[in-house]
Amino acid sequence: MGKNKLKKFAEINSFPNVLQPDYISDTAHFQYKGKWSKDFFGNNNPLVLEIGCGKGEYTVGLATEHPDKNFIGIDIKGDRLWQGAKRSLDAGLKNTAFLRIQAEKIEQYFGENEVSEIWLTFPDPQPNKPRIKKRLTSPAFIERYRKILVPNSPVHLKTDNKTLFEFTLQVIEKYNLKPNIISNDLYNCNEKRLDKAAKSIQTYYEKSFVEEGAVIYYLKLSLGDESKS
Repeated sequence: MGKNKLKKFAEINSFPNVLQPDYISDTAHFQYKGKWSKDFFGNNNPLVLEIGCGKGEYTVGLATEHPDKNFIGIDIKGDRLWQGAKRSLDAGLKNTAFLRIQAEKIEQYFGENEVSEIWLTFPDPQPNKPRIKKRLTSPAFIERYRKILVPNSPVHLKTDNKTLFEFTLQVIEKYNLKPNIISNDLYNCNEKRLDKAAKSIQTYYEKSFVEEGAVIYYLKLSLGDESKS
């Protein structure tokens, strides 16, 4: 492991906005399940997750634009989280946190109807068939999301991977969900209902994709009461 990465791991252990329950012996953080806003952020504001947040561009960007909401970036890669967490601390943001866990464990850390919105920004498409169930829009994850989301709350997906996008459309059809917005070319989409952040915030890799002329796919859907059984 390089010295730079070791330095980041050392620093991230001291960051007040980072929780690493899978990597520390102290499990006091479990107390936040079901009451993140009240006990961690000290308010009653809506809670928004960026799952697979990477360097946390959306967590930080959204938190900057919406000081009246709380944002948590989730990823398993500590060196990536370091970047978002450091940027957040440098900006003095009080409404952000970063949680270093596997996405499959979100139900262990968030209570029923606790989350108001989810962003999936360029998640790993998991192209190998044995790993399809690990896609963040697989049926297993849809089940996890609808357990922690407030009814009728939105889930956003941004991806440059056509296979993942089409797979996601098949999944939501299976659940009889009606997407709010579907775009096969986000940056040429004139949909008036489109969330500003879908275009105004870009991930590190997205900027490269767009510069190279790649098509960006976007989907917004709500998991309402009808999806709970």
